[in-house]
Amino acid sequence: MHELDQQQLRRACDRLVSSIDQTDFLCHETRERLLERLDLITLDPTVILDLGAGTGGAANALQQRYPEALLILLDWSERMLAAAAEKTVPRVCADGHRLPLADNSVDIIVSNMTLPNCAEPLKIFSEARRVLRTPGLFLFNTLGPDTLKNLRRAWAKADSAPHVHSFADMHNIGDALVQAGFREPVMDVDTLQINYRNTERLFADLRAAGATNFLSARRKGLTTPGRWKEMLAAADSLRSANGTFVAHAEVITGQAWTGDAGPGVVMQDGVASFPVDRLMGRRKGG
Repeated sequence: MHELDQQQLRRACDRLVSSIDQTDFLCHETRERLLERLDLITLDPTVILDLGAGTGGAANALQQRYPEALLILLDWSERMLAAAAEKTVPRVCADGHRLPLADNSVDIIVSNMTLPNCAEPLKIFSEARRVLRTPGLFLFNTLGPDTLKNLRRAWAKADSAPHVHSFADMHNIGDALVQAGFREPVMDVDTLQINYRNTERLFADLRAAGATNFLSARRKGLTTPGRWKEMLAAADSLRSANGTFVAHAEVITGQAWTGDAGPGVVMQDGVASFPVDRLMGRRKGG
């Protein structure tokens, strides 16, 4: 995996404050799907951390679901947090690699599409494990290696420089969770497809969502018109039978618990196998 330019990423987040809620439809869709997972969780939290909260898109749903819990919004963009509608909710501007929270102080961490932009996901996992109580839940999603695979192929035909971010696969993420001290990681994958008649619209959507090239190894100069046309021609050659260019988003959703693995749970290669009723989670003291 290539290293991401964290300074450029942070600046991009700051620039998108006024438009991100209207333009980043993928983040909205993944957030709704992630929060639905809480329907299966029976943990009664007193403190919830929204890690990478952005403008607080998940805050209202989390407050309605857990009205008695303290909700904390944390993001590395001060401007994003300032735009959050829930002004009474505590907001913390910090880097998820170094959480300014005490050990064993949080019951649930929810993180929607934060990991794709993290320099060191293992540090994120280790920090999440540190601040979670036992039992505690880490619920998150990220992007898998098949994300934007057609666009990656199109650029490869026009340019040897990296243009599309690479992402870890499900098994590597599960291994990293176990390494960080989590138990019973449950990982699943869902691929979303967005069909584009016009590839220029795809690039407009990516720019609007801040999903452009932040690779440290990216070519620093401007893309020449000739190379751009070559890439677009390559993209046209990859269109599906109905004439559309398919943009894939491989969404990996992870759920991991603190504490020892329960009875009947078998750990192998970073993945837990267990009876289906274990998915429901555990109440405190249970």
